[in-house]
Amino acid sequence: MAKIQMTTPLVEMDGDEMTRILWQDIKDVLLTPYIDLKTEYYDLGLPERDKTGDQITVDAAEATKKYGVAVKCATITPNAQRMEEYKLHQMWKSPNGTIRAILDGTVFRAPIMVKGISPVVKNWKKPITIARHAYGDVYKATEYRVPTTGKAELVFTDEGGTETFRQTIYDFECPGVLQGQYNKDTSIRSFARACFQYAVDTRQDLWFATKDTISKKYDHTFKDVFQEVFDAEYKAKFDELGIEYFYTLIDDAVARVIRSEGGYIWACKNYDGDVMSDMVSTAFGSLAMMTSVLVSPDGKYEYEAAHGTVTRHYYKYLKGEKTSTNPMATIFAWTGALRKRGELDSLPQLVDFADKLERACIATIESGTMTGDLAGLWEGETPAKAVDSHAFLEAIRAELDKNLAQ
Repeated sequence: MAKIQMTTPLVEMDGDEMTRILWQDIKDVLLTPYIDLKTEYYDLGLPERDKTGDQITVDAAEATKKYGVAVKCATITPNAQRMEEYKLHQMWKSPNGTIRAILDGTVFRAPIMVKGISPVVKNWKKPITIARHAYGDVYKATEYRVPTTGKAELVFTDEGGTETFRQTIYDFECPGVLQGQYNKDTSIRSFARACFQYAVDTRQDLWFATKDTISKKYDHTFKDVFQEVFDAEYKAKFDELGIEYFYTLIDDAVARVIRSEGGYIWACKNYDGDVMSDMVSTAFGSLAMMTSVLVSPDGKYEYEAAHGTVTRHYYKYLKGEKTSTNPMATIFAWTGALRKRGELDSLPQLVDFADKLERACIATIESGTMTGDLAGLWEGETPAKAVDSHAFLEAIRAELDKNLAQ
């Protein structure tokens, strides 16, 4: 059949290690045989980030603002070991963090559910989407290791030079540790709007939780801003769609989530979202079965897998060994981006292709063919057949061809 034509390119951000290998394999087996794939390519692999002083990451984010839709491979955030391994000029920041800051985006993560792999929480029947405020808090905190006795103070001086606030944090009688963190009303408001809009777009209830009873200024600001945005901009739309906005304390939310059947968006502050997204993905089966999309307040989208670069498998690959690395989240990053590109450009063929490729992925697993990580979780009637990554992609392609022929 003729290849599906694209009118506007996707921003393509390549990555590192095993996911970089899978990235090309996915394109070769599942995408370019069917689509005249148009992308603006950026290599966010660690060597190229080091070579360009991380300018390549900034350029990729700016391109996303221009074209509106991006798809990203998993990348390394270097530590001291990686600095030595890759002979880096410096310990570069997380590419995801840089892109989030430039797009002012909110991260939404949801599990890919298949029959035969049951969530650890048995009453979870529908996906739970985690919305993470990817700005500020502990990730932008200023820290100090207190070496001796002394007084720590919180001080604010306005732009005119007038000190308007001073309060003792603690009089240290011994060494300790100190941390100062912040957030901004503008970022919190963008986060709220992104969450409410995503709930409207997906027609799901939205839950939000902080600890405002303890943090009466910091967390309470989040609560107040969410309520203001909801009342002024979204309440009527939520009522029309029959969906609910629900606020509660974070500890109460955890208890409610465990008892629920799923099927809603759970909005979390930065640290809570970081932790809870891994908890939810693991409880649903595997981090390799978790989709992730960064959404900006002005409607820019960056799709990626929620997991890392699978270093252990990459070292096996370098030795010439076959690996059974799960490509599902990376495939769904591509399908998410292609579907959104098709929606924005009014290309129903592209949207249909993305839908059929996702169905082919799920059908392949449900028929018993899967990667090794899923075989260990399998509860289906058909015996699990664990295959290497390339064989899994070829099995998906066979199922996709059947879908496209119908």
